[in-house]
Amino acid sequence: MTPKRSFASDNNAIVHPEVMEALMRANEGHVVGYGDDSYTASAVRKFEEHFGGGIAVFFVFNGTAANVLSLSALAQPYHAVICAEAAHISTDECGAPEKFTGCKLLGIPAPDGKLTVAAVAHAYHGIGDQHHVQPRLLSITQATEMGTIYKPAEVRALADWAHQRKLYLHMDGARISNAAASLGLGLRQVSRDCGVDVLSFGGTKNGLMGAEAVVFFDAALAQDFLFRRKQSMQLASKMRFLSAQMEALLTNGLWQRNAEHANQMARLLEKELATIPELRIVYPVEGNGVFAQIPQPAIAAIQKRYFFYVWNEEENVVRWMCSFDTTEEDVREFARFVGETIRRRGQ
Repeated sequence: MTPKRSFASDNNAIVHPEVMEALMRANEGHVVGYGDDSYTASAVRKFEEHFGGGIAVFFVFNGTAANVLSLSALAQPYHAVICAEAAHISTDECGAPEKFTGCKLLGIPAPDGKLTVAAVAHAYHGIGDQHHVQPRLLSITQATEMGTIYKPAEVRALADWAHQRKLYLHMDGARISNAAASLGLGLRQVSRDCGVDVLSFGGTKNGLMGAEAVVFFDAALAQDFLFRRKQSMQLASKMRFLSAQMEALLTNGLWQRNAEHANQMARLLEKELATIPELRIVYPVEGNGVFAQIPQPAIAAIQKRYFFYVWNEEENVVRWMCSFDTTEEDVREFARFVGETIRRRGQ
């Protein structure tokens, strides 16, 4: 029997009940479309409560759009974006950043998923040379693709380095809530206060039906973004239904409650898996993901019951994600099945 919940992705989770209730409340009467409505205005105020004033907030349908639009707003086609080799914009967006920005992505080795000043400095060359793309942005992911989390000082160091060279810092915050919850900090403390210029704020992985946001911490940087969003087919006609989701997420600590629970389930999964000697956790479990190296014959056998992704086929590393709706029973049942399958396949 297929379990109700898998460990493939937090995208696979249900919509949080409080978000569904917010959608139902918004589903009454007629309101002006395209964002000129009270729901959107209220959601933007919620962002200002969390991130401070002087910002510009725009809602879009998905994370790829949030990332691509963030980058395209700050770069020209002859520019380059410095990112980690495993960054989502480089590996999992089907070339969309290159196609729609025209920019070259400069992928930097980052064994733990995190860029450092020393690493990005190697990609900063050819400045002023007409034969070379010109670095314009750093892009980091919080939490990273490996589930690790930048500390505020690490983000600040990258921001300072970038700003000294007139570069911008973009944060792919698909799981920024998990990062903030893990650090015990607020959303502003892990982004704006660290020097981030533009944030792709994730909602879908943290309980929303399908809503993300682009947040400019200097509204002047978003001067023509309304037109850019429309031209990129990301302007929702019934914007209130994206806005209502975002307002619900940022109300009464829902973003934090969801993220904290997902993180706790990942730590529990790590603990339960520690009893399996043939399994090795390959990255620190800091957010809501667990990356494990397991015997190759066990992978397909486990996937027959639980769908999940293989992170590194050559090294037999798999990725298991927890969500706000993952239960302790889910975790223990899964870990037990993993252990039994590995032992059975090893005989």
